[in-house]
Amino acid sequence: MPKSKASPIRSKSHALILSAVQLQLNQFLATHLKSGQHLLLALSGGLDSCVLLHLLANAKSNLGIELSAMHVHHGLSPNADAWASFCEQECQQLQVPLKVVHVQVEKNSNLGLEAAARHLRYEALFNAVVADAPPDFIVTAHHEDDQAETLMLQLMRGAGVKGLASMAAIDRMRRLLRPLLGITRQELHDYAKLHAIAWCDDESNANTHYERNFVRHTLMPILAERSPAISSVLARTASHMAEANTLLDDLASIDAQTLVLENSVCVSGLRILSQARAKNVLRFWLARNHLAMPHTEQLAEILHQLLNAKVDANINIILQPLSLKRFQQRVYLCREQVAQDFDLVWNGEQFLDLPNGGQLIFKQVVGTGLALKFGMTKLRITNRDGGERFKPNVLRPTRTLKHLLQEANIPPWQRTNLPLIYWHDTLACVPGIGIAHELQAHGEEIGLTISWQDARVD
Repeated sequence: MPKSKASPIRSKSHALILSAVQLQLNQFLATHLKSGQHLLLALSGGLDSCVLLHLLANAKSNLGIELSAMHVHHGLSPNADAWASFCEQECQQLQVPLKVVHVQVEKNSNLGLEAAARHLRYEALFNAVVADAPPDFIVTAHHEDDQAETLMLQLMRGAGVKGLASMAAIDRMRRLLRPLLGITRQELHDYAKLHAIAWCDDESNANTHYERNFVRHTLMPILAERSPAISSVLARTASHMAEANTLLDDLASIDAQTLVLENSVCVSGLRILSQARAKNVLRFWLARNHLAMPHTEQLAEILHQLLNAKVDANINIILQPLSLKRFQQRVYLCREQVAQDFDLVWNGEQFLDLPNGGQLIFKQVVGTGLALKFGMTKLRITNRDGGERFKPNVLRPTRTLKHLLQEANIPPWQRTNLPLIYWHDTLACVPGIGIAHELQAHGEEIGLTISWQDARVD
């Protein structure tokens, strides 16, 4: 329930120390933001986010930034409605627009209740739209103690360098800002007392059944008895790990320049790297595609299969929501698709979406493509039946489409989904293979090119 802690300023030095919290936040924002950018604050109603709400409200006019807030209502506590009402009152007083989003947490989720709630919270924040546009950054109130606890949790889970790097102060890829990572929980508490800031106490924060609460209330106090500065020490370690992770990413980026082409990885290139370096570039590639990182044993098995399976082996490794496939010494990430028949008609649109997740792109050009002089209207688009024959080259004989696809090194999973374009009863165009020789545009003739984007990740 909401509570307010008011305390008079005991001394000028006390006030100066606490004003440093506002100064540190302002410096952080001035360094990383541009005037006019919009911040969306994740407002739980707890101490940390309420202090950050006041700090940002004080800073926004001087820095020329826009500010709004979002409260995610999980409905897990009997006090959830009261917390939402409290956040509305606080934002109204500070003239900060607030949106309350209700989510339904699956209590029996495989992720666990805490992780499932966090997933839904971030999903709501990342999908937020303010004034018809996504915010420039989502701001969270994680502080130095949170950073230390995160490092301990990652150690308990056996995380690698990336996991031990814990939370970044700025994550531009995910549009996340964490401006309080250099400030302790005690400093935030003192700031709240000084400025009579109210907040809500979540009763679940005392439940040590949850891992983070166990670390916070049981493990960290024990460590603090031996090392009073343990939180700042662990936060500093996380910073060192972040630097090491940056170096690993830099190395992976260098390797990717020669190994990664059109979002596929060269297997023979992986083979000449050390095991550690090969796994590093795979992690980099998977992270760039926003995939959950495989654990150590999984990644080792993935690399083993890629490097050691027979050349013609059908490798299909599921990495939800994608799958990893190998073809002719390259590794691809593909979206799982259910094979389905389709029969469509093109009526002149530039883009045509296919039922299997792919897309056809039509473009008028000069001297190539389907000759429009034949009246290329109402083209029929369908999938393969099997046994089709095709002659794109007037100097070569008609051959089976199967042979042409193999010759063009089209991966097997793409052949299944390949759309065929018919004009009347004639197979006129096979994307990636060519145009029927008798229908091709030449010289100054206007033609129609048709390219196909399948459901592979790009």
